[in-house]
Amino acid sequence: MSPDIVEIVLEELIRRDLSCAPHVVASLVVQVTADPASVAAIAEQLEGEQRQGLSPLPSPLPLVTPIELLFARLDLSERDRATLLAASLTLDDRLGPLIEFDGRSARKLSEARIGGLLELHAGRARIADPRLAIWLQATSSSSAVVAVHERLHRLFVARGESIDAAWHAARASTVRDPAIADELVRVAREHSEAGLSERAFGLAAEAAAHSTGAHRDEALLVAGVAAIAAGYAVAAAETLGALFPDADELVRLHGLGGLFVAQAHLRGGVPEVETAVLHPHGDDPERWYAWARAAAFAAVLCAERGDRRGMRSWLDALREGSAKTSADRELRDPVVALAWLVAGDREFDEVHSAGPMTGAMLQALRAAIEGDVDRGLRLLAVADVGLGAEVDPFVAGFERSPLVGAYRAVTEVLLLIWRGDIGAARERMRRAAVDLPVALPFAGLGVVMARRLDLAVLGHLGPVAKALTAALPTPLRIDLLVDRAVEAFLAGRSDEAALCMRLWRDRGAPEPTLVVPGLDEAVVVTGGAMWDQRTIEPPEVTLAQELRVRITSCSDEEWRSEAPLVVAAARTLTSPFSRGRVEAMIGTRSLIKGDTEAGRAHLAMARNLLEDAGADAWARAISVRLGNVDTGEHPFSPSRDPLASCRRVWESMLTAREFEVAMLVVSGSPNREIASALHVSVRTVEVHLGRVFAKLEVRTRVELTVLAHRIGQFV
Repeated sequence: MSPDIVEIVLEELIRRDLSCAPHVVASLVVQVTADPASVAAIAEQLEGEQRQGLSPLPSPLPLVTPIELLFARLDLSERDRATLLAASLTLDDRLGPLIEFDGRSARKLSEARIGGLLELHAGRARIADPRLAIWLQATSSSSAVVAVHERLHRLFVARGESIDAAWHAARASTVRDPAIADELVRVAREHSEAGLSERAFGLAAEAAAHSTGAHRDEALLVAGVAAIAAGYAVAAAETLGALFPDADELVRLHGLGGLFVAQAHLRGGVPEVETAVLHPHGDDPERWYAWARAAAFAAVLCAERGDRRGMRSWLDALREGSAKTSADRELRDPVVALAWLVAGDREFDEVHSAGPMTGAMLQALRAAIEGDVDRGLRLLAVADVGLGAEVDPFVAGFERSPLVGAYRAVTEVLLLIWRGDIGAARERMRRAAVDLPVALPFAGLGVVMARRLDLAVLGHLGPVAKALTAALPTPLRIDLLVDRAVEAFLAGRSDEAALCMRLWRDRGAPEPTLVVPGLDEAVVVTGGAMWDQRTIEPPEVTLAQELRVRITSCSDEEWRSEAPLVVAAARTLTSPFSRGRVEAMIGTRSLIKGDTEAGRAHLAMARNLLEDAGADAWARAISVRLGNVDTGEHPFSPSRDPLASCRRVWESMLTAREFEVAMLVVSGSPNREIASALHVSVRTVEVHLGRVFAKLEVRTRVELTVLAHRIGQFV
């Protein structure tokens, strides 16, 4: 599905205040066409959890006025209606079964009146306009639908196709038929392993409706794990939750990991439970292995959310379960490594594993953290083309599921950001968002990246980022202050950006452990670090952040010796985005000191680098600044306080009294008035002013005032 088409529809839904996850919109477009009015009308009829992708869409979709009016004049014979209805109810679009159902040849069918409503090509048959399928099922009586299902059941029995036969028998039956359920569960498992999680959920849920006791529990298990594999967190929580406390222990243990994933996404964290209550009773290795996998999921989920205490507890449970099943090397070791890495631990032992999660994704993150982002991307690419398709003990049976695919896509986008390919990262995120539940991995990291990438490229949030944000469950609401700061900074509203960043710092500077570049430019820092938090990023990302901190935090006197070192270190940065931002800050600092030539050169270099990175909004902001240097015009409106930026910068360089004296001097007050205002002697004012001159490397009151207004112009 093209992201451009989805964005057009999303814009209409956002206009109508209908939050809808991008991949849900893509599914609606497939079923309804890209008509924004029809999609919006259907979205209005859906539950919030369905629009957010937390529960599957209803089948069939509700009939809405635009679709009803579209086919209001369609007059069908009983035979043609039944054939079209059969085409809308079968599990696939093979032409053969439809020809047998109708009785006419493909040629005669295409020449008949019904032919214009069908697409017959290369052995396939489908309804040309998917909205017709919705209209057909909504306007057909229940008895007519059952009759078509019964005919299809008999047809597939005669063809010896048990899967389709069981499905249509289940849909035609008005009473429970346990014989049908076993076949549907078997097929649902096969679909899960093939990555067809949505189809697997539908089959298993149908099986659960036709069974009781242990058979029903087995069907619920398959349906529940397929639901979370598809990203349906609400459906998974409800389905798997139904297994507790009465289902067989082994069934409960197999469903526990999926239940943890669902609840963590919906509630913001793994439920606090006594492991002794849930772990197996007895020595059955199969039960202990199922327990170990559930503990593995819980540990990684805790790590994603920064819950190190919970992570340690679940890792202990993982070790206990693995020891009882000899699964230390295949399950315990790679999961322990993954959990600690996600939690922010850079010290890790080398562990070799296979599959998409504890294999490709873990190794890719490690390669990037060790400084080789390109190798990390190559590792992901090998897995994407199937060359590394192996069983992953952590997610065995779900290697091809949408949820695992979302983890891989989010990891790839993160590595592209770390490499500085901002434009490419945004396009990859847009494509992933319309296909996969990208809000689930790493506690909403995909949403953070989608927002930050839109701001870097567009300067504002696009429809995909807005939709992803709105579709997040409340406990996973991400901190938006940094995004507001970035948007304000790029629009030239530095004071607003600084305020947002100060509020963010006051809240403890929350950010993902897997670092997504924020905004160091708007905050003046002291002590060489903005916060103390375990974070994971490549060495180059760390260096770029350190350089930006050095540029903003050192005094004018220190900058004289620091500048050549910072310039030399910036040249070692290979990421055009990281270096571009550092070069921009060097240029700004040069302009403040009055070195217009150096400032212009660094800003021009920054613009070129940011354009190369695809960070168009950042590049435009630098272009505006360069234009102001050339024209000498102030970039902001006359209503803006020209000394606001100066206050922000000097507060970290001067003592409180020195700062008061400096600002009063800049405002034009003589020493005697300053002394009176501060209730000190004129001599004390002169002493403080002398210290200000020394720290800011100026010699006169005029030079101090000029410096203050330069800061206001360029910061």
